Amino acid sequence: MNNKFKNITYVTVFYTVICLIGCSNIASTSIASNDTLVSDTLYSHFKELFHVGAAINEETILGYDSQSEKIVTTEFNSITPENSLKWMFIQPKPNEFNFLVADKYVQLGLDNNMHIVGHALVWHSQLADFMQDIQNSAEMNAHVQNHVNTVVSRYKGKINAWDVVNEAFNEDGSLRESVFYNQMGENYIDQVFRWAAKADPDADLIYNDYNVYKPLKRAGILRLVEKLKSNGTKISGVGVQAHWDLNSPSLKEIEQIILDIASVGVPVSFTELDISVLPSPWEMVGAEVSQNFSIFEGDPKMNPYPNGLPDVIQNQLAKRYEDIFKLFVKHKDKISRVTFWGVMDKHSWLNDWPIKGRTNYPLLFDRNYQPKKAYQTVLDLSTTD
Repeated sequence: MNNKFKNITYVTVFYTVICLIGCSNIASTSIASNDTLVSDTLYSHFKELFHVGAAINEETILGYDSQSEKIVTTEFNSITPENSLKWMFIQPKPNEFNFLVADKYVQLGLDNNMHIVGHALVWHSQLADFMQDIQNSAEMNAHVQNHVNTVVSRYKGKINAWDVVNEAFNEDGSLRESVFYNQMGENYIDQVFRWAAKADPDADLIYNDYNVYKPLKRAGILRLVEKLKSNGTKISGVGVQAHWDLNSPSLKEIEQIILDIASVGVPVSFTELDISVLPSPWEMVGAEVSQNFSIFEGDPKMNPYPNGLPDVIQNQLAKRYEDIFKLFVKHKDKISRVTFWGVMDKHSWLNDWPIKGRTNYPLLFDRNYQPKKAYQTVLDLSTTD
């Protein structure tokens, strides 16, 4: 091969490679379907502001859904287990613990240097059956203390933050009369936080609830925070379950959540963010999982987009996420974490709640693991307010 032809060949190869790299980067709006390197991701875009996370299911944790896992490890720097650390799965029978999935969940976070969240230690729902039948206060205290100590101690120094108590308030700001309240008394939350702090003094300890945009409920939560702090009980923040829709709550209401929680001296975590695009049944209350609206199953009015989301709704979803994240950026000094409740639309709990069999589109990635317009809108936001 003469030198002139060799030089032409090298130049041709060089520009071909450059073109291929450039084309692959342009095409790489999704990180789930190819192996190209994406320079800007959700967590890297907001890394100076707050953690950005996702709740992950067992298919992802156990490696059965590699595409979902790739989105998680590329786009997020925090993870929350959707179900794997809840009482009914961790301790289904007295003092019989099953840590198989939970261990793999924690290892996934450690392997990827992520902020690992434990969800949830004490919650009246998804509770082991044996706990529902306890009628003795001393026995209840013993079981709860053992559960908290065993689970938190196992992951001491590994799980960074715990949703210690979940959904303990009614809509009027009073304490829910759960099995814990009925058997342990009105100060049970303080006790549970103390047990968690003793088991891992370095972990962040969070109180988590839905409908925090409602003034009476929020006031009850804020009183709890102030009470715990005045008692010398560690509480690191309030978790806000952001199960919202295209119109509610208003941006003003969301902003007031942030301001009020900050006013009692703790940061806010938006722990369960998703935006439903479907109609809601009347009399539905927040994210109360016990609600059942089976009367609407099969009603096309309640499932208007079974074959895909129209562009007009796709645009509304993108605008809603844009407005919400603008608010998060504005109050970045008061927010520690934003976690999406799920990775992609197919796996969202909102497909089956509060009406089974619906097709919802609440997240940033679609059913084919591809980023939606809302994803790019969020990624395009300035991180300075």
